[in-house]
Amino acid sequence: MREFGYERVLDVSGAVALLGDDPDARFLGGGTNLVDLMKAGVERPARLIDVRELPLDRVEFTADGGLRIGATVTNSDLAAHPEVRRHYPALAQAVLAGASGQLRNMATVGGNLLQRTRCGYFTDLTKPCNKRVPGSGCPAIEGEHHNHAILGASEHCVATHPSDMAVALAAFDAVVSYETADGPVELPLADFYRPVGDTPHLETALPPGALITGITLPPSPVAARSRYRKVRERASYAFAIGSVAAALDVQDDVVREVRLAFGAVASLPWRAREAERVLTGGPASAEAFAAAADAELAAAEPLPHNGYKVQLLRNLVVAELTELTEEAAR
Repeated sequence: MREFGYERVLDVSGAVALLGDDPDARFLGGGTNLVDLMKAGVERPARLIDVRELPLDRVEFTADGGLRIGATVTNSDLAAHPEVRRHYPALAQAVLAGASGQLRNMATVGGNLLQRTRCGYFTDLTKPCNKRVPGSGCPAIEGEHHNHAILGASEHCVATHPSDMAVALAAFDAVVSYETADGPVELPLADFYRPVGDTPHLETALPPGALITGITLPPSPVAARSRYRKVRERASYAFAIGSVAAALDVQDDVVREVRLAFGAVASLPWRAREAERVLTGGPASAEAFAAAADAELAAAEPLPHNGYKVQLLRNLVVAELTELTEEAAR
């Protein structure tokens, strides 16, 4: 690890100004991803700007009944917050499904959004990687890719986004707030992550020097009837091989509203809008849920060793929506 400077900041404008003066600096939250990448040599910042003491550690109601989550709220505090558990249970479940208790105690909401991929080629400096070194190639396409993308990938990158939290946020139309030298900005999460295309090294729409300050969840009655389910290769502390955040409103056996987002299948949290369109106004049945999943996954382009994810996601959608339907009938 190279030597680096360290500075703790106490106000947002000061943090943004420091990063603007030093483009080789990085913001440090819990460090659960950044420090690992520094140890591997993937990240080599000249200075760390510690933002943990910024006054961004609260979860509060918005004027219209949504929730505002500060960027330095820890994952543990987010998952345990009674209003999150009451109004957005899938979000609490998604956070608890990620990492270990020790990591959740340190990891921050803002940092969670900015996690880098866990693709082994990305973290191995002896291998090429377009995400790490643009134009060097993507060896995962011909190599180890059993847990890589089946949706939205390209010939330049087939890595997946690792966050569980971001999948639930995508289902609930979250909005990301950030600060720049020109002032505060709000950006829908749907526009926050960039499609992989031919620039996989450009992962988000955040401008240089921007600091995430919080996330806003709009009011959503259907979100109170939501679930998050994650499939992984071992019982705990493992990244997903497939996951679904689902919310469902059923009246008289008809789907009035549905939210679906997939994890571990693309370079970003995948909002399943085609599946939502197919389901809305139709019957709440296992057959309809399967047909909706098939409609969404028709765009999948699996590689030789990750085609299992198509059936896995189909099964997850049917199981999640069936359970939500049964709960509504009680």
